[in-house]
Parts: sequence; structure tokens; C-alpha cells
Amino acid sequence: MPKLNKTQAVRLLEAKRVPHRVLVYDESAGFHSAEDVASLIGAPFDAVYKTLVVLREDAPSARPLMVMIRAVAELDLKLLAPALGAKKLRMARQREAEALTGMEVGGISALALQKPSSFDIFLDDAARSLDKIYVSAGARGIELELSVDDLARVTNARVARATK
Repeated sequence: MPKLNKTQAVRLLEAKRVPHRVLVYDESAGFHSAEDVASLIGAPFDAVYKTLVVLREDAPSARPLMVMIRAVAELDLKLLAPALGAKKLRMARQREAEALTGMEVGGISALALQKPSSFDIFLDDAARSLDKIYVSAGARGIELELSVDDLARVTNARVARATK
């Protein structure tokens, strides 16, 4: 296994003594689809989650959202909006997501935020059926395996239905 520079997410989990496993699947940190990641780390497709940045169009000054959904699913903004009391949501553009999070698309992680309180964090309710979940460690090419309960607790994520 290659020598790993610890990401913010790994340091956070270690500091909180959260059991986890670090999986390096691409030392070059190339961009991979979430489906490719599942194959590369040998994880079930439905347990690999991607993190998306979402903005409130009806309240532009409100905190942005980080929404974690199954890699093979598509975010349903109309389904998520009522959970926030929002009228209209939109996906952040790549530049917006990277500027807001300080991370590259393909490596965005709720666990690696410098200022977690600057985002509202959501986890799709489909995750409740899982014991283990795989999420980005905050850098392309590195995935974390941890329990769904620990992920929700450490990120202070609210569970909401975000996919059909």
C-alpha cells in the first residue's frame, strides 16, 4: 500500500476514535466515476456514496448543502426541498462546489470540511439499510469505509429522502 498523506477526514476520524478503513485506489488521484470506485475497492455499488453540493435558489444567502447519496443514484432536488423547507434547490456548478468546499469534484467529503458549520449536511435515507458505507476521504483516489451511524454522527448529518 502506498504511503498515505493523511487527509483532513482521516485526521478527524482518528481524533474522534472512529473505527474506519482507508482505501487508496488511485495514487495518481485521477478522476473516477463513483461506479468505477466501487469496482476498484471491491465494495457493493449501493454502499459507495458520492457527496454533492447543493444551493438554495430561494435563499441565496443560506448555507449550502452537502448531500450524500448512493453513487448509482440521481439526486432528486424536488424530493429533498421539502425536508429543508426550501422552494427551489439547484446543483452547484463545479467551480462553485470546489470554491465552497476547498476540494476537487470527485474528492469532496463532508468529513474533510475545514468549517463544517458552514454547510447543512444530509445523508440519503437509503443509507439506513447499510452497516458500512464508503465515502471520499476528501481527495481523489482515497475512499473511507466506516459505519453509517458513525458517518452521520461525526458529520452531524440529517437523514432525508433525496433519491427515488
